[in-house]
Amino acid sequence: MKRFISKQIRNVVLLGHSSSGKTSLAEAMLFSAQASPRLGNIAGGNTVCDFDPEEIKRRVSIFTSIAPLEWQDCKINIIDTPGQPDFEGEMLEGLRAADNAVIAVSGKSGVHVGTEKVWEIARALKIPTAFFVGKLDEEHADFYKVLEALKASFGASVCPVVVPVMEVGGCTYINLIEMKAYQYKNGNAAEVAMPDTGHRLQGLVAAISEAIAETSDEYFEKYFSGEAFTKEELTEGILKGIKQGVIAPVFCGSAATGAGVGMLLDGIASYFSGADGEVAATDANGEEVTVKVTETEPLAALVFKTIADPYVGKLSYIKVFSGELHTDTNIINARSGKTERVGKLYMMRGKKQIETDVIPAGDIGALSKMTSPLTGDTLCAASRVVTLEKIEFPKPNLSMAVTPINKGDEEKIAQGLHRLMEEDPTLKFATNTETKQQIISGLGEQHIDITVSKLKSKFGVGVILTAPDVPYRESIRKKVRCEGKHKKQTGGHGQFGHVVIEFEPCESEELLFEEKVVGGSVPKNYFPAVEKGLRECVLHGSIAGYPMVNLKATLLDGSYHPVDSSEMAFKLAAALAYKSAIPQASPILLEPIGSLSVEVPSSAMGDVIGEINKRRGRVLGMDHKDSGLDVLQAEAPMAEMHDFSIVLRSMTQGRGVFTFDFERYEEAPPQVAQAVSAAKAPQQAG
Repeated sequence: MKRFISKQIRNVVLLGHSSSGKTSLAEAMLFSAQASPRLGNIAGGNTVCDFDPEEIKRRVSIFTSIAPLEWQDCKINIIDTPGQPDFEGEMLEGLRAADNAVIAVSGKSGVHVGTEKVWEIARALKIPTAFFVGKLDEEHADFYKVLEALKASFGASVCPVVVPVMEVGGCTYINLIEMKAYQYKNGNAAEVAMPDTGHRLQGLVAAISEAIAETSDEYFEKYFSGEAFTKEELTEGILKGIKQGVIAPVFCGSAATGAGVGMLLDGIASYFSGADGEVAATDANGEEVTVKVTETEPLAALVFKTIADPYVGKLSYIKVFSGELHTDTNIINARSGKTERVGKLYMMRGKKQIETDVIPAGDIGALSKMTSPLTGDTLCAASRVVTLEKIEFPKPNLSMAVTPINKGDEEKIAQGLHRLMEEDPTLKFATNTETKQQIISGLGEQHIDITVSKLKSKFGVGVILTAPDVPYRESIRKKVRCEGKHKKQTGGHGQFGHVVIEFEPCESEELLFEEKVVGGSVPKNYFPAVEKGLRECVLHGSIAGYPMVNLKATLLDGSYHPVDSSEMAFKLAAALAYKSAIPQASPILLEPIGSLSVEVPSSAMGDVIGEINKRRGRVLGMDHKDSGLDVLQAEAPMAEMHDFSIVLRSMTQGRGVFTFDFERYEEAPPQVAQAVSAAKAPQQAG
């Protein structure tokens, strides 16, 4: 590919609600720029950006992909991202590599929750943003209705640059900056006479002029003096406004027919800023420094995405922020401090790897088969080690237990999931030492489902998903005293151990053991055996076999035989005393309680409170945020919250978010204890 400097490079991330047309738009842009020989489609499973077998099968974007093209002496790196909340991590990876964003909006269905969320994220990251209202070739599409919805949702910054006019001969697209009209045939634009639009066009141009007036004092004075802006002033004003975040231009068209796509590419080349500029970083001493995005600076590149393939090896997607990355050179990983030699470098176009010998500042590419880099790592030149800002990934909120279909595959599951975690930082895996279950955690049902599917296709391990077991505890409420006597006569030496132990509640998580034996009724050398016997016993309570906590045991008395007594005999005697005492000490089941923080729109707060109450939760308080969301603080049993993320997403149309962390144990209601005991009874009997 032709080499470009940072000022000529446009890194543009495509965002939007699921099925808003992002991948189809990317396909149309590539085809219009002749970067792809054909116009693929989702139904045919032949698009450049959705190339993974899971994406083709499900007809939905799952992974972020890169596709460069050349347009008007610019290189445009299209970064196509998923729109479903289950794959938010992939979207955030794409945003980290982008300098500009285009939010795709369906001309039929308009603004959705996903549209609002990506707008908020782009605004928070201060990324210049435009809209593309697509699917205008479809029946019931209404650009002006969608435009009003965009203005209502996102304010006066929404500024139409290209608008459609329906005529008898078809749809005409008007560029409001150039004041020229175009019609499309087979994706090719032909200039036509300006259609009669009445007063609508004047109103749209006035809206653009008003938005541009906000970008500088000079333009403000000219606008209010009644003078019209020139084409050059309009272009410069939009360029400034997008960069300042006060203008979000709106383009429109159809990815299926190619209509309006060239105008969008023109807008990206003309109005979006290049990759040049400055970024913040920290040096080796933790001090903040500024990195200039230019080829003359020392190398600083960020790994923003990782692909771990068992056959091809690791592929690290990188954005070079300064300097140049060359093949066969040494680089330092700022996180690990390791030095590694760069092997092959690629420019990626979907799954196609275009080999290159250099990736310059501002550009995006990939390097292969390097062992140390992880997503978020900074790769530097030895002359200047800095750390670029990492990606803040959301925490997983849905956990499932995985059981292998074939016995003995537990190790394969662990190995496969650890490889998948390298490429997906929102995925977590751990083995619960208490329940002995392997637990996988993700951002939703589909996220976990696709992870399981990849585990099967990439690593050949089939698993079954179930709800994780809850790690209950058991304790007692009153003090009891019991004796345990182990006596057994066999040929030769017999076995004899006799203890009297008092059991009572205490505050310690671990067993507290004391001895208050007087008169030598139990020799001191048997005290450790008694304690060991009790510590083994408290691993299993009397209600459902869960570990016993908050228990104190005091050895008071006993007896021994000078010949038949042994450590084993006293250990067994202690176990008999424990088994006799606990059922008499009012045993209780303790359940884990979590601290819950939920952010939801005010309109959904009543439903969410009702749902929490239904799950035996307790609302502790509420607050209101500047973002318009209400924050609810509550506590709830962890046993009741397994599928809360699914219900909350449905209840709030995806607007609600929450965190849920373990807080403490407290006594479970009798009906819960009975249900848990009944469920455990067959296992204990077995």
